[in-house]
Amino acid sequence: MQLFNLGIDVAKAKLDCALRTPDGKYKNKVVENNPKGFADLRQWLIKHDGMQARVCMEATGTYWEGVAEYLAGEGMAVSVVNPLQIKSYGQSLLIRSKTDRVDAQLIAHFCHERQPALWKAPSAAEQALRAMVLRMNALQTMRTQESNRLDVSREAVKQNIESHIIWLDTEIKALAKKIQNHIDDDPDLRNKRELLDSIPGLGERTIPILLSYFSDLERFSNPKKAAAFAGLDPRQHESGSSVKGKTRMSKLGHTFLRKAMYMPSMVTLHRTEWGKIFKERLSSAGKPPMVIIGAMMRKLVHVTIGVLKSGKMFDPALHAA
Repeated sequence: MQLFNLGIDVAKAKLDCALRTPDGKYKNKVVENNPKGFADLRQWLIKHDGMQARVCMEATGTYWEGVAEYLAGEGMAVSVVNPLQIKSYGQSLLIRSKTDRVDAQLIAHFCHERQPALWKAPSAAEQALRAMVLRMNALQTMRTQESNRLDVSREAVKQNIESHIIWLDTEIKALAKKIQNHIDDDPDLRNKRELLDSIPGLGERTIPILLSYFSDLERFSNPKKAAAFAGLDPRQHESGSSVKGKTRMSKLGHTFLRKAMYMPSMVTLHRTEWGKIFKERLSSAGKPPMVIIGAMMRKLVHVTIGVLKSGKMFDPALHAA
């Protein structure tokens, strides 16, 4: 067990750091969330003999990635956890205060007590693909917003909105081509894309998203963990003989990835043979439409992991029985 534990509360512009020493006391420092700040943090850790500390931080948007990659590159043991884990842990300790300093110390204490699994930095190719996929989502969101504005806009601004939509369309098309070329130029990603392309229901927009999060097969030991990462795992609520709540999707996972699975599940359920069989089986069991959609979202993740781990094309016979 590491004697020192470093908790980092991540924000867009700064990092609140709490170094838990072997005697259970804390040393605190705030640095900028940029390369200069990372270097300052390193010097501070050296000063306090903390370069061997185990590091823990929350997966807050994409703001944590830079410092996680930097510290992992310095040979430090880094863990990245779901923010809900830290929140629940704080509630279990009856911590009532909520400040960045307190949060950093709580993360360090969590790291000391729970020793969460280590984070492994994705490959450069995977990092680049994920950045492009997220940028594509941002551009498509902007286009939808502008399109909605166009319908109710006044003549004074309509031409400006139309020009922006044209620019967005050009950028989306160019980025889609860049994503395709990026996958084509990487043998591993290209091979995995061919495997995923064999799954009826997955298309050219969804496959890059799946590759950007699931291409590292060592990250998920089984499909259930991959589904849980996206928040697609079922959550039961039962207690004694009187409380029997409905089983619902947990949603305790990656929001973007979960949303990205909705349309592919609809296409699979209504336009593919194996999806129709899946839908009919659950409908016959009395499952409502939204439950079936959620089940297919989870099923697609399971199938994705299965195909990638086996290295074999999708076999409809395995899912139509």
